[in-house]
Amino acid sequence: MAQIFDRSSNALARMSLVLTGLIIIALGVTLDQLQRSPWVTRQGQRPDQPVPFSHKHHVQGLGLQCQYCHTTVEKSSYAGIPPTKTCINCHAQIWTNAQLLEPVRASWASGQSLPWTKVHDLPDYVYFSHEIHVNKGLGCSTCHGRVDQMPLMYAQNTLQMEWCLDCHRNPSKNLRPTSQIYNMAWEAPAEERPVWCAVGEQKDGVPTAQSVNCVTQNPAGEGTRLASLQLPGPKSLAGDVAGAGVALPVDYQKFTSQAELGHFLVRQYKIRTPKDLTSCEICHR
Repeated sequence: MAQIFDRSSNALARMSLVLTGLIIIALGVTLDQLQRSPWVTRQGQRPDQPVPFSHKHHVQGLGLQCQYCHTTVEKSSYAGIPPTKTCINCHAQIWTNAQLLEPVRASWASGQSLPWTKVHDLPDYVYFSHEIHVNKGLGCSTCHGRVDQMPLMYAQNTLQMEWCLDCHRNPSKNLRPTSQIYNMAWEAPAEERPVWCAVGEQKDGVPTAQSVNCVTQNPAGEGTRLASLQLPGPKSLAGDVAGAGVALPVDYQKFTSQAELGHFLVRQYKIRTPKDLTSCEICHR
């Protein structure tokens, strides 16, 4: 019986198998890169807003604190979008006839909220708490970028799961003193800009991070500074001394790198390690 296929068919079959495998691999890589791209994550995109609100003007130019508009950032899972009244507090006095602010005046007159478009919008199944992150030493700029330099708001980071896991696997690289949470220009410690930290008394009902006091100026003496601490016992001598504002000795530790400072703050802030995060329900609800 004569052969149905020519000898060259074997080579063609092998080539087709290899080509099919290459196509599948290329398709997988393309889809992987696509789901990480700004087209999906909207990273760097500036969505249209009813009013072109400039964080650069309000934060850097006027010196407004984040908490003035985002009032619940320290006590709720949501930072909160400011109501129209927050805008009117100032714009009832300045730029009262600016056409740019007509949507704000219309919202105030009608009682209807401005239809802001969320820039940092997580999926509904993801649970993220601003409260715990802010009170555990994560600065605003760590996630949101240099907001004080953004004329129009955009997402600095992808906010994808791998980005979150990268921080949770090594949180020390992003931690900072709680006094610097809202400092957009905060820089990690270095030899030329060291940071000194001291641990005070922990109090019930107060975030553990607030028991750590850090300064960027060299305290008096070598590793020791006189500082006023609120000690327990209002009737005791220690309470009387603290209440009178008498300086008490506090031991400060010097840090010249983010790695040193971060590992110190992980211990003092009682940050849970990846081994402690055993339940998916911590982030997924």
